[in-house]
Amino acid sequence: MPSANLRQACAEIVNRFPQKRSAILPLLHVAQEEHGYLTPESMTEVAALLDLRPADVWETASFYTMYRFQPVGRCHIEVCRNLSCTLSGADTLLGHLRNRLRIDEGGVTRDGLFSLGTTECLAACDAAPVVQINGTHYGPLDRAGLEELLGSFDRGELPGAYRYRSGAGTAPAAAAPRGNFERILHGNLLDPSYDGSIAAYLERGGYRALRRALERPPAEIIEMVKRSGLRGRGGAGFPTGVKWGFVPQASGVPRYLLCNADEGEPGTFKDRQLLERDPHQVLEGIIIASYAIGATTSYIYLRGEFLDGAVIMERALRDAYAAGFLGKDILGSGVGLDVFLYRGAGAYICGEETALIESLEGKRGEPRIRPPFPAVKGLYQCPTAVNNVETLCNIPHIVLRGPEWYVGLGTPKSTGTRVFSVSGHVRHPGNYELPLNTTLRELIFEHAGGIGGGRRLKAIIPGGSSAPVLTPDHLDVGLDFESLAAAGSMGGSGGVVVMDETTCMVKVGEVVNRFYHHESCGQCTQCREGTAWLHKTLRRIEEGKGQMADLETLKGVCRNMKGQTICVLSDSAAMPTESYLKYFGEEFEAHIRQGRCPLRTRTED
Repeated sequence: MPSANLRQACAEIVNRFPQKRSAILPLLHVAQEEHGYLTPESMTEVAALLDLRPADVWETASFYTMYRFQPVGRCHIEVCRNLSCTLSGADTLLGHLRNRLRIDEGGVTRDGLFSLGTTECLAACDAAPVVQINGTHYGPLDRAGLEELLGSFDRGELPGAYRYRSGAGTAPAAAAPRGNFERILHGNLLDPSYDGSIAAYLERGGYRALRRALERPPAEIIEMVKRSGLRGRGGAGFPTGVKWGFVPQASGVPRYLLCNADEGEPGTFKDRQLLERDPHQVLEGIIIASYAIGATTSYIYLRGEFLDGAVIMERALRDAYAAGFLGKDILGSGVGLDVFLYRGAGAYICGEETALIESLEGKRGEPRIRPPFPAVKGLYQCPTAVNNVETLCNIPHIVLRGPEWYVGLGTPKSTGTRVFSVSGHVRHPGNYELPLNTTLRELIFEHAGGIGGGRRLKAIIPGGSSAPVLTPDHLDVGLDFESLAAAGSMGGSGGVVVMDETTCMVKVGEVVNRFYHHESCGQCTQCREGTAWLHKTLRRIEEGKGQMADLETLKGVCRNMKGQTICVLSDSAAMPTESYLKYFGEEFEAHIRQGRCPLRTRTED
């Protein structure tokens, strides 16, 4: 028999969707919160509430990493082992926890207080290394900080001293941008008195753009965004106005606007900050975009690990409804829109727009074959536009100031500003909003403070972990889409990971490919098997057991992975691996010849 809490949650949640199955993920979250993990009985109860087979619920639940199928400790600790955290000492923290708690990953201490696991990127790279405890993120942590944190749980206290601290790109050492550039997305965040509330947002002119947009025909808003040259900030860089224009206006079926807040690209954390610190800017962009394409329902697909973001966005939604910015008659215009928050459950692939749609429909987050494209047949086979958080945050500013103003920022083909997430070996990791004509040198050395300890720059990932690596020879390359492509890389998600001369590039390759192997949905053979081969081979080389033939194997596997799959996850693993071999091939060869990392001293062995 389902609990009263689960039944009540079901009654509230199912009304948000035209199909009951969409409520699977939200109800599984509720069931897991009740029991600490998903029991077979709880999944059967969810199935009964939604008129589904238990197998349907099992099939979906097993796809997502946040769902647990066995008990964990009252304090469940997960160490982020992705690239930025690895560069900052995550492996040392994990080793310390193993010794301290006397358990390995997946274990629970005898008293049931602690359990230990690992996780992939938590979008907190500016506070690396980071651990997640019962869904709350703590960092940056060293051994002393970790001990203080564990001691708090031992004493039954609620720890706060080491809660996640974001750099926000406001370090005093950061140089001012060139010319008269004004930050448009982070402007509010630079004001320490700004709390992100609706009152603070309205005081600074919030929702004025919505009023202005409602005075114009939807087609005019689409045309305005087209003229601005705004390109998607989630990774693909596709022109936003063009994407909206693909949505048929006389389809006779509902249209949907989806906000892709499933930021999962390692090295990227700007969407998280925009959501948590300026939620009404996100909502205003969603409302205007929905009006432009004629959507009356919108969903924010929020990354499951963003528990703070979920609380903040739910509060923002309630306030927006109360103020008349959402509902059946927005500001007396006759235009209606409902916006619902939908938490994912731990699957990087759901950042791909068709996988996100599948997940929202209560299924496994497996990308769809295209065509048809989402603009024609998306959510529930209806016309759908999917836009990234940062993309939507630009919309109110374009409406208020005009497309010509926006074109005046950046470059002719890469207009506007972009929020760059900088992490790794820099003095001031954080989010930096800059025009797209900024160079890598300016971003790293003028804004992020350069590299500490007198060490030299070795490598730069300019657009999240799927972007091919660049070297110090590329420092004067611009951060616009075209310049990075000409240099052999890509702008991607805007996640810039900086590595100094102490970095082992074989280890970088192993960590990056472990992630893509872990996150492959498994639909396509080239991706499922290719990511496994890349990770296995790189791990063997990193452990000192490699052979020279492995290098040709890596190159051959990469060639066979590119351009062969439904989505680009396979390419996202192959392209950076090829770049590591291209620029740092001698380091890979040295690993194999010496049977060890050449950067490691004998005393470290």
